[in-house]
Amino acid sequence: MKIEQIYTGCLAQGAYYIESNGEAVVIDPLREVGPYLLKAERNNAKIKYVFETHFHADFVSGHLDLSKKSGAPIVYGPTANPGFDTIIAKDGEEFKVGKVTFKVLHTPGHTMESTCYLLKDENGKDVALFSGDTLFIGDVGRPDLAQKAADMTQEELAGTLFDSLRNKIMPLSDDIIVYPAHGAGSACGKNMSKETSDTLGHQKATNYALRANMTREEFIKEVTNGLMPPPAYFPLNVMLNKQGYESLDIVMERGMKGMSPEAFETAANETGAVVLDTREPLAFAKAFVPNSINIGIDGQFAPWVGALIPDIKQEILLVCEPGREEEVVTRLSRVGYDNTIGFLDGGMDNWKKAGKEVDSIPTISADQFAEINASKELHILDVRKKSEYFSEHVLNAENTPLDFINESMLHIDKNKKYYIHCAGGYRSMIFASILKARGYDNLVDIKGGFKAIKETNKVKVSDYVCPSTML
Repeated sequence: MKIEQIYTGCLAQGAYYIESNGEAVVIDPLREVGPYLLKAERNNAKIKYVFETHFHADFVSGHLDLSKKSGAPIVYGPTANPGFDTIIAKDGEEFKVGKVTFKVLHTPGHTMESTCYLLKDENGKDVALFSGDTLFIGDVGRPDLAQKAADMTQEELAGTLFDSLRNKIMPLSDDIIVYPAHGAGSACGKNMSKETSDTLGHQKATNYALRANMTREEFIKEVTNGLMPPPAYFPLNVMLNKQGYESLDIVMERGMKGMSPEAFETAANETGAVVLDTREPLAFAKAFVPNSINIGIDGQFAPWVGALIPDIKQEILLVCEPGREEEVVTRLSRVGYDNTIGFLDGGMDNWKKAGKEVDSIPTISADQFAEINASKELHILDVRKKSEYFSEHVLNAENTPLDFINESMLHIDKNKKYYIHCAGGYRSMIFASILKARGYDNLVDIKGGFKAIKETNKVKVSDYVCPSTML
């Protein structure tokens, strides 16, 4: 038996490839299915099933393409009602794969169709639990995402999740390995560990939501406390996962069209496409296509695209580091942004060589900021999450989280000069680029963010408070 966790950092997502005696299953596959098919081919194995733990909200699964290309049926747990052919498994139903067995455990609460898959070895011993978004390492799935579909309140869903955990998961053996669908950084929970697997016994001892003496009422209160609104793209991804979507092959063909500077400029002016620059923040700051926004590919790229571009049907034109265009189109597709219509061939170098207009955003070092801040009162915007700001911040900074930029903009005066920072520089450039595209010109980005500011030892910061568990 072979168990392989295929972890994707930018989504904090774990897919799984399990193989036994020439047969394999894939659990919660990513949109690009080539690696799973290649893995099976190299091992001379046949993919027998594609298991889905639930209708994912934070990414578009590759279940449809993988099923079509491998011939393996898609399996969902009880109550799922997708718009395509699947096996709807019964609670307790077992699926043989080579010499091992997967047992279906229906665990509603995060969503009503949420299902875990319990892996038994050839001797019938419980070995691993693929827990989807029901149980994470250090946390459990948030119970507010499926309220509309389930016609239930988040408190009712939380109570259902309590029952699922107590009746289906906690009675299992302590030595079982838990393999969740997500880790730290995902918006599907609020207190996830950076670890991506653990024994169930250790989780029973350390996971706040699995305390043995916890009452149902205490669980509901603690699991729902501090939940922030989910990203706007979540329900849109659920619908794609539930109803179906275009093949990734078509999406890639449409997006991988190189454009000359002239053609790119024409497309930007005539289509209404968002110009998305995926280079690293400081390179973007020096020179960018006017009115483009920066979300760097080397950060939490897909989730921020999903949070800040509200319409997944929005057409997108890309500016990338040359050679990374395919990676960017692929990662956009992972969260349902399938309408990339082309990229700037040759990147910004070609744009500048063509004599096209460029824009820029001033940046200063943390030491320069400290000197200016010491001599006069500044308007400082801290675009980190509320919990980060609450933990520790520059004393005279205003918290304007990137997550809620539209609300934050209501308090920003175009006639004032603002110094912007986040934790390390990634989010602050996103924030500044969006404001710049909307006509805010008096913006200065602080390189290195709060970390660099604090390390100068020249700027007063608030006393440290242990971070809350707010998202």
